[in-house]
This record gives sequence, C-alpha cells and structure tokens, in this order.
Amino acid sequence: MTVNPIQVQKFLGGIDYPATKEEVLRTAQRQGADDQVLDTLRGLDRDDFNSPNDISEAIGGS
Repeated sequence: MTVNPIQVQKFLGGIDYPATKEEVLRTAQRQGADDQVLDTLRGLDRDDFNSPNDISEAIGGS
C-alpha cells in the first residue's frame, strides 16, 4: 500500500535537489517517517529526483 505524496513531502523538508533515492530515504528517516512512508520510497522506480514533483509523480506511478 502506498501513501499519499503530500504525506511523504512533509518528511522531506530541507532536502536539496537534485537528490538520490538514498538521500531522500535518509532525510525522511531523520524527519521521523514511519515504515509505510519509507517502504513507499524504497519501492520507487527512480533512483534520482530533481524536485519534490518528481517524487510525487513517482509515488503516483508506483
């Protein structure tokens, strides 16, 4: 089960883009993301992101 992209974005405050999937995961984890959010990010098909919109699009397509 995936989460809402807006739910994910609240855990990515302060991240610098472009960012790799690993950077996104580390930032979300530091910001207190739960396992469901982290699992969703791990499952994304992309390995790098140029903006928050890229992450939202990847979540919507997963």
